[in-house]
Amino acid sequence: MNKRITSRELAKLAGVSSATISRAFSTDARINRATRNRILSIAEQYDYHPNAIARSLNSRRSRLVALVVNSIENPCEAEQLQMLSSRLQERELLPIILCCAGNEDRSQLMRMASAYQVDHAVIFSDMVSVEDALQIFRNARPIIVSFEPVGDSHVSQVRVNGAKAAAEIIAKAVSDGRRHFAYLAGRKSSWIDKQRKAWFAEALSQHGLTFEAEGQGDYSYDSGFKEAVILLRRSKVDAVVCGNDVMAIGMRDAATRILERRVPTDLAIVGQDGIAMAAWESHDLTTLALDHEAFINAILELMESDNADQDDARTITLEYNVRWGSTC
Repeated sequence: MNKRITSRELAKLAGVSSATISRAFSTDARINRATRNRILSIAEQYDYHPNAIARSLNSRRSRLVALVVNSIENPCEAEQLQMLSSRLQERELLPIILCCAGNEDRSQLMRMASAYQVDHAVIFSDMVSVEDALQIFRNARPIIVSFEPVGDSHVSQVRVNGAKAAAEIIAKAVSDGRRHFAYLAGRKSSWIDKQRKAWFAEALSQHGLTFEAEGQGDYSYDSGFKEAVILLRRSKVDAVVCGNDVMAIGMRDAATRILERRVPTDLAIVGQDGIAMAAWESHDLTTLALDHEAFINAILELMESDNADQDDARTITLEYNVRWGSTC
């Protein structure tokens, strides 16, 4: 069995400095390729692995990033997390995913992650208190994503705006002869859902229309399906805007399979998020879509700004676009 060696011993065997050993194990460090390969070959021979804890103590950086989310079961959050996790790992940053759904003490959940001295905290969840998140992750300069505006000059934010895209969808629906609109909301506690509804409500008001009926879901397929049966039986709406794509898919299935409503002839359905599944041929959903790559790039840009120790936090605002499908 090969004897494990220290970084100093590895440096001596390779004939380089300890700093060069450190650079060899860092993907973003500048080092001659031949030198790196030689060091890695010797390291493999002696079963050497860099000590991440020791490196974090020396650099005062843990390279850990806390991602506070509602649930990874949600397709939109899952797609965003997949992309963000991959991009973080490319930068040798390790994500710690904190799922708030089903956890009653969410503040304690965040404190657990904070105990590891995370370098960054990205708050996606609307189930946590913003004040608690800012206090718990105060040393990590948290980034608030798609959340209620925060009046703190030291907190970076990614904001989203769908007013223009919502107006485009409503204009198309009205030109097609739609006059009776309903809204299927997500969780009552969701600030962004209230914003989404407001975008469409304002667009309707420009045509002298309002939402004539409303339903209350929870962003799940089942809630979209069940609320559709109730909503469409008690009102004669010809267009429904749903709080997310998953509920919209449930709405469509209930409308066509249970109530025998033709989509879009009898009923137009609009989702929000722009998840990959919404574009499947079996769904082909018209949806208010966010460019996920631009979204992740914005988060990474804010993290890099924080790394540069800029005094003033930044806010990046992204616009939703319409992804047209066959449902509207």
